[in-house]
Amino acid sequence: MKIQSLKDLKKISQAYEKQIYAPEGIKVNIGMASCGIAAGAQAAMDKALETYRDNKNVEICQTGCIGFCEQEPLVEILAVNKPRVLYQNITEDKIIDAIEGYMAGEFNKNKKSILGQLRDPRSLLDDDIENPLDGVEPIDDIPFMEDIPFYSAQVKVAMRNCGYIDPDCIEEYFAKKGYIAFLEALKKNKPAEVIETVKASGLRGRGGGGFPAGIKWATCAKHHGDRYIICNADEGDPGAYMDRSILEGDPHSVLEGMLIAALGIGSSQGYLYVRNEYPLAVKRLVTAIKQAEAYGLLGKNIAGTDFSFKINISTGAGAFVCGESTALMASLEGKVGRPRAKYVHTVEKGFRESPTNLNNVETYANVPAILLKGADWYTGMGTEHSKGTKVFSLVGKINNTGLVEVPMGISLRDIIYDIGGGIPKKKNFKAVQTGGPSGGCIPEQFLDLSVDFDELAKVGSIMGSGGMIVMDQDTCMVDVARYFVDFLRDESCGQCNPCREGLKQMLDILTDICDGNGKKGDIEFLEEIGAMMQKFSLCGLGTSAPNPVLTSILFFRDEYEAHIRDKKCSAGVCKPLFHYEIDPDACNGCTLCAKKCPQNAVAGKKKEPHVIDQENCIKCGICYEKCKFDAIKIC
Repeated sequence: MKIQSLKDLKKISQAYEKQIYAPEGIKVNIGMASCGIAAGAQAAMDKALETYRDNKNVEICQTGCIGFCEQEPLVEILAVNKPRVLYQNITEDKIIDAIEGYMAGEFNKNKKSILGQLRDPRSLLDDDIENPLDGVEPIDDIPFMEDIPFYSAQVKVAMRNCGYIDPDCIEEYFAKKGYIAFLEALKKNKPAEVIETVKASGLRGRGGGGFPAGIKWATCAKHHGDRYIICNADEGDPGAYMDRSILEGDPHSVLEGMLIAALGIGSSQGYLYVRNEYPLAVKRLVTAIKQAEAYGLLGKNIAGTDFSFKINISTGAGAFVCGESTALMASLEGKVGRPRAKYVHTVEKGFRESPTNLNNVETYANVPAILLKGADWYTGMGTEHSKGTKVFSLVGKINNTGLVEVPMGISLRDIIYDIGGGIPKKKNFKAVQTGGPSGGCIPEQFLDLSVDFDELAKVGSIMGSGGMIVMDQDTCMVDVARYFVDFLRDESCGQCNPCREGLKQMLDILTDICDGNGKKGDIEFLEEIGAMMQKFSLCGLGTSAPNPVLTSILFFRDEYEAHIRDKKCSAGVCKPLFHYEIDPDACNGCTLCAKKCPQNAVAGKKKEPHVIDQENCIKCGICYEKCKFDAIKIC
């Protein structure tokens, strides 16, 4: 069936609303994004499919990532007149018990496996859809999802459908008001209004630069020629997986955002540039494009109009620098992925020397919601110059790892301690790096800093694409700087001297410092190199690459000085600069450290203080981690 009107679309969507909100039997939604699969969701799904193969009353379905990756595999079970329940850590050996227990109403029996109840499964866009859970009795002593700290402060816009629909089912996307914004804009045939709405919303690019999307669209639309729409899905920051999860959980939101952008600027061709390391995202995008084409929402003469738009997928070869817009376009053209000087803007001469609009996955995913709810709705969230919400991947030394979508302006403290649950093992927070390998390291004194584009820049960091790496007291900031510089050195295209040689020199100096060979003047030399790179590098990779070094020197200079002057690494990371000792007053002779030591370097009688043979000790840290009495010290 080719969709010709909003009436056609709404007819299909109404048929599938029941599938999402009130299925006829028991519906089991299993989180089948990469995080869930890695935790064992595929085996759980296979077991459930095999067990209920002949049971028409139980439907086993896949969904994307609902965000709480720490608790994967996540399984949601729902039925008419029953609570909608989300189970955690449901692996192959637990899936059948969870389903049978739900059907029998034995929720308290499975209490430890239940993460919470969903009071209202609707997204921000579904406020006019009748809630099928009205009147359903809640489960005693089991929290509602919105009351759980991880979810309570979140507002889902870009990730509004992730975890709630089958990403391989376009009809379920229709049921969540999918493609309505595009069709309404198409039938009005007023591209300028589309651009003005995006401009009025204050939406800024979520790929790192934060440039206002509406202004970019308007500028691109002014230039003549074959205009192109490109989606940057070349997410390469260590610890970042926001774009991947949106593509795996809700690919149609990105396609619709690209369609709206194409309508606004007058483009007939689009490209999705996806990391080759994201095979599941690519697979679901291929399926989504075929489905949209089958319904006549992609291709020629869409919905009976003269508007045509085709989307192609290109997979990158893993070069981090191809996340930079001009390098990405060069790669799309079959050339070496190298950036070019910015005095010629890509909205004027970009892909194939033609006007090109490039945004990232999260930016496009926001667009349909903005057109449906209006610019004023979107500007009601966020801060004066950073509107809406932002998706962050919260990783590192944090209890609740996962994806969080929060309004701009929320504090780092709220994200790390309220949503993230704080630091494991009650250790002390030390720093958080935002913005990926080119971001800055922000210390404890700025935990109450508002998270938006401008405030992060004030402390030498960046928003970036949304990676957020938390570090605790056992993190060496010199080693952190060395790690990121090493990563960036390998990923630099090498085209300009400041970046190529600057990163090499920085890495050599940082390696010497970590090896105990640092010398007076090294810190000042690092600062000098960093300032030179920021001023003279060709692209954003080079200009932002010194951020981890410069911010760690600014806020943790004492650590650098201790490494150089005292030859000490207080965090116990740089092996030439520390050793372990057992405090005889704290050791009770439990023998656990001796049993765990792979080198038999710990000796002592039971119930008596132990000692470490320094010659045999390889500083692996196992004894330090396993000691329950804090008797092992870093010296």
